[in-house]
Amino acid sequence: MTTPTALWRRWLLAVTAGEALGFLVPVTAVLLGAGDLPGPAALVVLLAAGAAEGALLGAAQAAVLAGVLPGLSRRDWTLRTAAAAVVAWSLGMAPSTWAAAVPGGPLAVRVPLALLAAALLLTVVGAAQWTVLRRHVPRAGRWIACTALAWLAGLLVFTAVTTPLWRPGQAPVPVAAIGVLGGLAMALTRAAVTGRGVVVLLAGRLRRAPAVGAV
Repeated sequence: MTTPTALWRRWLLAVTAGEALGFLVPVTAVLLGAGDLPGPAALVVLLAAGAAEGALLGAAQAAVLAGVLPGLSRRDWTLRTAAAAVVAWSLGMAPSTWAAAVPGGPLAVRVPLALLAAALLLTVVGAAQWTVLRRHVPRAGRWIACTALAWLAGLLVFTAVTTPLWRPGQAPVPVAAIGVLGGLAMALTRAAVTGRGVVVLLAGRLRRAPAVGAV
């Protein structure tokens, strides 16, 4: 029988690895000069890198979930996570891309729009995955809150790790190395938080699971 502790550990290892590998895709794209491309081309490349990051994360998560939820579609989970990652990247890049094309408006308009974008950024991946998870788990909507908390914690950890290390005028390689370090810390944080959420969501199923070899 899969115990909650065993599930959490398996999730922590697999998801940290998947997210860390996924994070290397946009980092590599930037190192190869994606940021120097004309605006539309750079946007396309970075969004494609975001899709790859989401696909690697989704595949790692689905591999663990499929061991506990045999009917779960790995394909649906992975593709929807990749699509949601593209949306998240679009929102995250908004201040330097989409917003640049929008004339400044009154503060009363810009602040609610910024808050809405932030809420969407934190919840879009969890909402996309919820559309798959709800087929297998009761009260699956809690997953959206769990992933939002994980995203927020991960971003805070990333900022705490990278901000003291990044300096103006640094060469691209040290900048990338610091980013990778922050990405690994972020991946570990998000995996730990979402792993706890998986254990809570699947608690009933874990209790009912038969022992290995039972008839």
